[in-house]
Parts: sequence; C-alpha cells; structure tokens
Amino acid sequence: MPKHNEVILRIWTARIRTEHEAEYSAYVARTGSDDLHNTPGNLGHQITLRTLDDGTSEIAALSWWTDMDAVRAFAGDEPHIARYYPEDDVWLLERPQHVEHHRVVHGFAAPAKERS
Repeated sequence: MPKHNEVILRIWTARIRTEHEAEYSAYVARTGSDDLHNTPGNLGHQITLRTLDDGTSEIAALSWWTDMDAVRAFAGDEPHIARYYPEDDVWLLERPQHVEHHRVVHGFAAPAKERS
C-alpha cells in the first residue's frame, strides 16, 4: 500500500492506425480526459501519441493520483483492469486488459492550473 504522501502514476497504452490519430485523440478528450479531470484525487493527466513505423501509432494515457483510493474512484474495484468506453473498439487495434500503476518517488511537475 502506498504511503499517504506518495503520488500514483497510472499508465495505459494501446495501438491505433496512424491515420486515425486526430479522430481518436478528439474522442479520448471527450471521454477519458473529461472523466480523469472530474475525478477527485486526480492530479493531472496527459494523452500522448507515438507514431510507429508500421502504419500504427501508440496512444498512452498517463494520469497522476493522490492515492490508490482515488484511482479506484476512477477505475473501479479492480484498478489494474483497463477502463474502456463504448466506441473504443472502433479505433483500437488491441485492447490491453491491464494498466500499470507506479509510485512516484522522485521528480518534478509544473504546478497544476486551477480547475474550473
């Protein structure tokens, strides 16, 4: 169990067709990003893209949390299981079952902007 003052980094990755990067990124912004932003205990998130050399791209969702209880508020009782949205199957070439959780033990992040 993480110490009370440790931040948790949650990482989810999957692959999409490179030609769909813009559309899927916009979909993720409307679904997962909004849910991440609105879940108490979320300290911030980033959605990243990495173009691979085979016509596919890797998309990753990185989110920072106050503790595993906050992660459970977002992900449910089994936080190591990936959370998906209804139209994900339209875009995803794979649907990884698990996500990773890491305890952040050192580092720097820019101050969070005020949430609306």
